[in-house]
Amino acid sequence: MEPSEHRSSVRIGAGPDGSLTYFVELPPEDLPPVHRRDLERAWYAARDAALAQRWGVARFFRFQRPDGSYGDLALADRDACCWADAVDGMVGLRNSYGLSLCLRLLALVDLLARVRWADSLCLLQRDGADLHPSLLRAAASAPLTPEARFDESGFRLRLARFAFGFALEGQAAPRLTGATP
Repeated sequence: MEPSEHRSSVRIGAGPDGSLTYFVELPPEDLPPVHRRDLERAWYAARDAALAQRWGVARFFRFQRPDGSYGDLALADRDACCWADAVDGMVGLRNSYGLSLCLRLLALVDLLARVRWADSLCLLQRDGADLHPSLLRAAASAPLTPEARFDESGFRLRLARFAFGFALEGQAAPRLTGATP
């Protein structure tokens, strides 16, 4: 679905300090998948915003859970604020698609910082990083956890399906046929 096809499930309030609070009618794990190309565009928009030092404002999210309880997420880190602001400027965060895109971008950055097996899928350069298309495809479609992160093992399994013929560190490359060597 394109962003315009998602009903507005996000209400926004502004604090006196310019911070933004998002009231979301569903939990992170129920946010929709996004298009790989949109995630890639968000990656580069965030990189450009960081290089231009457009830091953005603090953003707070309150997710409503099916049982009526709430889960909260705060983005007060300068880099996270910058990346969220870039996605907000690109597609907006007033609907579930834009919010999903933002949280997937942040979850991907979090995952890349925590795991070493994905290093071969990320080409680091002085002005940023380029990501393997399979990594972006997995991040665009993998479900988020209740904490708005990616489950490492589930993400890795999804990535392995997309990276046919590509071996992750510590994994044997899939064979093309059932023939034995």
